[in-house]
Amino acid sequence: MNTEIVSSHEHAKAVTLLRAGEIVALPTETVYGLAADALNPVAVAKIFEAKERPSFDPLIVHLPDRDWLERVAKIDNQSRELIEKLIAQFWPGPLTLVLDRQAIVPEIVIAGLDTVAVRISEHPVFAEIVREFGSPLAAPSANRFGRVSPTTAQHVRDELNGRIPLIVDAGPTRHGIESTIIAPHGDKIDILRRGPVTAEQLSVFSKIEIVTARENISAPGQLPSHYAPKTPLQLIDDLNSFSPKANQRCALLAWNAVENDKRFVAIRNLSERKDFREAAANLFRYLHELDAFDVDLIVAERVPAQGLGAAIMDRLRRASHRLDARDTPG
Repeated sequence: MNTEIVSSHEHAKAVTLLRAGEIVALPTETVYGLAADALNPVAVAKIFEAKERPSFDPLIVHLPDRDWLERVAKIDNQSRELIEKLIAQFWPGPLTLVLDRQAIVPEIVIAGLDTVAVRISEHPVFAEIVREFGSPLAAPSANRFGRVSPTTAQHVRDELNGRIPLIVDAGPTRHGIESTIIAPHGDKIDILRRGPVTAEQLSVFSKIEIVTARENISAPGQLPSHYAPKTPLQLIDDLNSFSPKANQRCALLAWNAVENDKRFVAIRNLSERKDFREAAANLFRYLHELDAFDVDLIVAERVPAQGLGAAIMDRLRRASHRLDARDTPG
């Protein structure tokens, strides 16, 4: 079957399919998500099948509204004040909270953990669909596991055509990278995945700790190798010192201004103004575009790891992990 793409005005089709236990791709403010009824384990299993996602990687549960929070998660008294402040500041929006789970959440969603990752999307189309559906939706990024996340409906079709029945197209996503994931503990915040809500913003509310990728997964997006294009990607500090191997075709994802450079068959500049928000919005789109040139290597300049730049660097490091673990080209 070919996957149908419909405009956001035709989202009633998505609600009908979700109620029938099917999966559909929906726009969020971060990236496009692959949604299913979070309380229906059979429907959720279709997400894992379509994405070829390992069963040990948990999913984010998107809530229709604040009233659903304590139906799917538990809030301990020590953390309640902090959690309420974070919700008041950042919800709806790209902040995911990892909390103790309620029994209503199926095991397949939480990958056997005792916690559940929850957020409320601010995207008007997603918000309207989940409210009309009337129940939480599990919705990881709408791509095959480990690949570059989709920021347009066409990206989703390129990845999942024939695997899912429907994509709701609402144009490019605004943030372009996945939500920030945190675990609040009393008066402390563990940042499990960097994203649009920065460490600097969170530090206003509590002391923070950055939890690096590890073997024991406690939240989505923690694997060391993730967000990778099909083409190997190499991070570099100094563009002037890079030399392609003989007959090696390379593309460049630039942070600094570059016009013409004969070492590269294609160049994309994340932001000519060096604006982190613009760079984040362009990141996955440009990786998709450079991947399509069928080159041997994508070279990416490092971005300053401050503010939103830290989240961009997090994605680039994980995208380059396969290469770093195997070889470092000249």
